[in-house]
Amino acid sequence: MSRISSISSCVVRVPLSQPVSFATRTVEAREYLLVRVTGDDGIVGVGFCYPGDRGAQLAQSAVHQLLGPLVVGQDAHMVPAIWQRNHQSALLHGRSGVVMRALSAIDIALWDRNARAAGLPLHKFLGSVCDRVPAYASGGYYLAGKTLDDFARELADYVTAGYRAVKIKVGQLDIAGERERMAVAREAIGPDVFLMLDASNAWRDVASADRFLRLCYEPFDPYWIEEPFGPDDVLNHAELANRTRVPVATGELLAGRQSFLGLMREKACAIVQPDAQVCGGITEYRRIAATAESFGMAICPHAFHDLHKHLVAASINSPFVEVFTDTSILNFTALLDRQSLIEDGEVVLGDEPGLGFDFDESVVDRHAITSWEEVS
Repeated sequence: MSRISSISSCVVRVPLSQPVSFATRTVEAREYLLVRVTGDDGIVGVGFCYPGDRGAQLAQSAVHQLLGPLVVGQDAHMVPAIWQRNHQSALLHGRSGVVMRALSAIDIALWDRNARAAGLPLHKFLGSVCDRVPAYASGGYYLAGKTLDDFARELADYVTAGYRAVKIKVGQLDIAGERERMAVAREAIGPDVFLMLDASNAWRDVASADRFLRLCYEPFDPYWIEEPFGPDDVLNHAELANRTRVPVATGELLAGRQSFLGLMREKACAIVQPDAQVCGGITEYRRIAATAESFGMAICPHAFHDLHKHLVAASINSPFVEVFTDTSILNFTALLDRQSLIEDGEVVLGDEPGLGFDFDESVVDRHAITSWEEVS
C-alpha cells in the first residue's frame, strides 16, 4: 500500500500568439493549474486544469487550503473515496467552477500516479484494448484578417492530413455570412467528411437558434451543433433538440454527473461532451460515460487530447477525441515534454506509463505566475 506523501502545484499563464474569437468572447492567453502528487514509494503523478484566461490562482488556493490537506496521507489507490471526501468538503464552496477544476486536477494526478505505479499506460490501466482512437480536427476560428480562402485552406489541410471529421466555430456572423461560410467549409472538406459545428453559447432563445440551423447549417449536413445555448440552459437545449434534425452536443462546462443526468433525462442532447479537468476528474468522467451509455448516448470529450485519448479508448460509446492542431488556439501542449503521435487522423495511445507525459520545466518556468509550492 502506498500513501500520498505530498502534493504541489504551480500556475502558468501562456499567451496565445494571436487572440482568438468565439461567438461570444475573445481570448488572448490561457492560464493553467499544474498539480503533482507523490506517493511514499516515490512515484509522482501529474494533473492539471484550465480555469480560463483568468482564475488559476483561485483554483490553486482550493488545492492548498481546501482539498490538498485532505489527500496527503491517504491510500493512493482509494481514489473514489478520496474523490468523495474532497467533493463533500467542497459542497459549500463550489460544486462547479474553479473548486471542481481543482478537485479534477488532483484526481487526474492520482490516476496518473497509480497507472505509473502499475507500469501501465493510463488507457490500459482503465481497461482499453485498442492502440489508437479516431480524432476530429478542431479549428475554423474567427480570426482578425482571416479570409474565406484562408478558412477553406485550413479545413482542406485537415483532410489532407487524414482527418475524417472537422469542427468549426459558428454563430458570430449574420445569416448570410454564416451560410456563405458553411458553403465554403463543406466545399473544402468534401461530402464524406464529418462537419461539426461549435456555437459557443451563441444564442439566447430557441427561435434564433432554430432559424440559423434551418437557413444556414442544416443544408450542409452537420454532424452536430455544439453548445447552442448557455451550459445550464437545459430546457432550450431540449426544445432545440426536438425541433432540429441536427444532433445537439453540449457539456464541456458542466461539472458533476447529476448535471449530465439532467441533460439526458430531458433529452437535451444526443452527444455529451464532458471534460475530465472540468467535470470532476477521471473518476467522475467514467461515471458520466457509463450513464451516457445507459441512455444510448455518445460521449465525445472536450479538447486536451493528451488526457482524453485514454478515456476515449476506455469508453465503448466514444467515437472521437478532439485535437487542436493549431497550438496558437489551445497551447497546453507547449507545457508538455512529449507530444501525442497523430497518424492519419487518429491519436496513437502509446505505451508510456500513466498519461505518457510530464511537464517541461523550462517552459513552465518561463510562464510561471507562481512557482511550485507544496501543500502544507
